[in-house]
Amino acid sequence: MIITKNSTTPEALRETFNITQSMFRVAAIQMASGPNVAANLQEAARLIELAAASGARIVALPEYFGIMGMKDTDKVDAREKDGEGPIQSFLSAEAKRHQIWLVGGSVPLDCGSTTKVNNSCLIYDQDGKRVARYDKIHLFGFDMGQERYTEERTIQPGNRVVTVESPYGRIGVSVCYDLRFPELYRAMGEVDLILVPSAFTETTGKAHWDTLVRARAIENLAYVIAPAQGGYHVNGRETHGHTMIVDPWGVVLDRLPRGSGVVVAGVNPTYQAKIRRSLPALTHKTVRSW
Repeated sequence: MIITKNSTTPEALRETFNITQSMFRVAAIQMASGPNVAANLQEAARLIELAAASGARIVALPEYFGIMGMKDTDKVDAREKDGEGPIQSFLSAEAKRHQIWLVGGSVPLDCGSTTKVNNSCLIYDQDGKRVARYDKIHLFGFDMGQERYTEERTIQPGNRVVTVESPYGRIGVSVCYDLRFPELYRAMGEVDLILVPSAFTETTGKAHWDTLVRARAIENLAYVIAPAQGGYHVNGRETHGHTMIVDPWGVVLDRLPRGSGVVVAGVNPTYQAKIRRSLPALTHKTVRSW
């Protein structure tokens, strides 16, 4: 099932907000979140301010930006009801304060279970209004050496593909492990920007992160904004980082290997349109039974 938020076209939105087809800036934030929600939000606010000061119109936070607990069940304890709670209120207020589109990489939302949550990416417009919610569909499972992760124990998977029309183009929403499933992005249709807020482990990240992010950009001829957790966490986990913004040709425009910070890059719709005319792969897609 595909859910497209906002019936208004990108062209109408651009006219409403006096946005032209010229280049605009986007930013991706990297964090090393811990178990204290208030402390994480304070750090997120500092980084959002830096991103907004750079001129970014879209600012994206990583997966689990609000909490990476000492144990997996901590996010269940910190879950919020849809539409209310400190993390959601923070996102709305920050978007409105800085007049930006703000992407809350993932927020633990109540799913009607006492043992699980939806891992939800929430998007707010410049007025602080929530315009999209995507519940992570693919849940990470990994068992190698001393590392073992089973997200299905504490996360209820989503079942809807989500895109949202914005003044900056059509945005496709995904979270972390989704990156390994190209069929999800094909199901979005033609999108201009792809969001991939993540918390890749160091083990899987150093092997696959760069290749997967660039592949999604190339095959969809889209800009990919990939904010990530990056560094050592209080719970002993190590995340890969390498937050990046990639253009439709697969070129990494900006990257931050480790630690808290912001990457910023320009999105050029004219350049993107030219690439799509020169290499019309999106018009060559076929569905076949081999």
